[in-house]
Amino acid sequence: MEYVYAALLIHKAGKKVDESTVKKVLEAAGAKIDDTRVKALVASLEGVNIDEAVKKAAIAPVAVAAAPAATGHDKKEEKKDKAAEEKKTEEAAAAGLSALFG
Repeated sequence: MEYVYAALLIHKAGKKVDESTVKKVLEAAGAKIDDTRVKALVASLEGVNIDEAVKKAAIAPVAVAAAPAATGHDKKEEKKDKAAEEKKTEEAAAAGLSALFG
């Protein structure tokens, strides 16, 4: 994860994301550097529009969070439904007990 953070930090600073800059950021952070991971990160980011990727990633959680609200069924209604079911269950149990002692 620290490799991705390093790449994002470098990009945000307006620098080119390459092996040497990623290594420098990781060294400055005190992270253990794996050359293979650095090379894989740089290769996977080649040709990727980082700004666009970040924008898409930021929109996805918002869309997921908005989905339950779109159904029209919120948490208060769920609590009311559960409370009503529990009350019915308690009433049925009480009716069963009264038959025993009745």
